[in-house]
Amino acid sequence: MKNFTISRRYAKALLSLGKEDGNYLKYGEELKAFSELLKRETQAQYVLQSPIYDFTSRSKLLKAILEKTGFSLTVNNFLQLLLAKGRLSYLNDIVTYYSQLTDDLSNIKRAVVTAAVRLDDDIIQRIQATLKEVVQKEVVVTVNQDPSIIGGIVAQVGDLTLDGSLRTQLKSLTESLRRGEGV
Repeated sequence: MKNFTISRRYAKALLSLGKEDGNYLKYGEELKAFSELLKRETQAQYVLQSPIYDFTSRSKLLKAILEKTGFSLTVNNFLQLLLAKGRLSYLNDIVTYYSQLTDDLSNIKRAVVTAAVRLDDDIIQRIQATLKEVVQKEVVVTVNQDPSIIGGIVAQVGDLTLDGSLRTQLKSLTESLRRGEGV
């Protein structure tokens, strides 16, 4: 993250507004949608973040974009504030931190599961249910494929890593044999 303190401060401010009116999840979705829009429209992102263009031009561009998006007034004002304070370049980090805050508020943990092969949906659901029991929270699973782990899975939920990969088991076995331990 570019600057954790700045990103956290703005994310918490928007979350505070969202909790007051009950729209914090909607605000997160809109913020993420705007961030993704800027990733696709790199020229607009460049103009909005570049000090080469005067503030009036950048403000007009942002207002034109926001008119077409249909975002809530709160998110529109928030994005205009970011532009006015020169903080629009922190948007991706604000979105990331805001997402973490809303997950905590909603009692959700995000898990990344890495497997050597594509996993079937029923296996993913079983992994999700098991992780839910372990962390005692709702778990949203993202699955990655990495053939280098050879077999098994690696699941990471926050600071907790459960490594059942064949690669790790082979490394452990190799280390045991090097130390002369019996298997």
